[in-house]
Amino acid sequence: MPTYAEMLTLLNFEQVKHSYKSWKEGKAVSQLGVVFDIQRFTLHDGPGLRTELFLKGCPMRCEWCGNPESWSTKIELGVYKSKCISQRKCGLCETVCDNRDILSFHRGKLVGIESEGHLDCSVYADACPADAIKQWGKEMSVKECMEIIRKDREYYEQSGGGVTISGGEALLQSDFVAELFAACKSEGIQTCFETTFYGNWREVEKLLPYTDIWISDIKHMDSKLHRKHTGVRNNRILENLKKLTDLERELILRIPVIPGVNDDPENIEATADFILNELNGRIRTLQLLSFMRLGEEKYQALGIPYGMEGIKIKRKSFQKKVNKIAEYFNDRGIHCLVGTKERQ
Repeated sequence: MPTYAEMLTLLNFEQVKHSYKSWKEGKAVSQLGVVFDIQRFTLHDGPGLRTELFLKGCPMRCEWCGNPESWSTKIELGVYKSKCISQRKCGLCETVCDNRDILSFHRGKLVGIESEGHLDCSVYADACPADAIKQWGKEMSVKECMEIIRKDREYYEQSGGGVTISGGEALLQSDFVAELFAACKSEGIQTCFETTFYGNWREVEKLLPYTDIWISDIKHMDSKLHRKHTGVRNNRILENLKKLTDLERELILRIPVIPGVNDDPENIEATADFILNELNGRIRTLQLLSFMRLGEEKYQALGIPYGMEGIKIKRKSFQKKVNKIAEYFNDRGIHCLVGTKERQ
């Protein structure tokens, strides 16, 4: 029987496509995406210089996630209370609010906004002179995204780079990604898709004709432990990885190395066995991503507990361990690097 998180995911795949209600100028559903960040000149998610778009919505809840603002499919607001000037000295957020009950103050400082159902989040973010209110997510069309992407065409050509779509889990917006990638390919721009692969294969199939490179994680080989630390089982992820490599598609595989979660010898050996036996070693590179405490301020701004709060590591000794893990994979004949930059 599927877990609650898995059932929620199945619902999300159908609901996300119908949930963005502001269909401006008669645009079709699949032509709009909800983007929470765009980074230009990135070097980490695919070869060369890249433009990377991060889409909202993720069915997983990894304890170490550095982007909790990516979880919800909806546009939302976060509050950095340390930046708030104070209700008495400023109060501009109150002047633009139709219902002040959605604003929460503590000792004169704004500590939260109940943004559920308030679609025009930009009003609050724009009103705050101290940037204490942050809007995460913006509806964008394929045309709007392509206008940004084209600015860096020369850099793609010179460096062998292109466009990367990440998340969240961008399979939740597969129709939008397919149209965006189709537009990129029509202009000779390389495409790369970063995914957890926790999704229905039919969503993957939509992207196959337009995706040059795929990036995916293996977080844990034990399905029960995977569920414990991410909220979902790993069966669907592993099956999708097998299907992709059977098609001999270009795949960069990653392991986020998390202390006390997946860095034990048993899991590392099982991961190597899976790559060699189930994926037939058909990966471009295996990249090890060392755990770092990222995004803690975002958790506070969204009022979400940080899952790795009690985890403390000695950076040098932990990095030595990660390097040893890389040596193990290389000794097994799996091309493995520490970090996300592509290098030999």
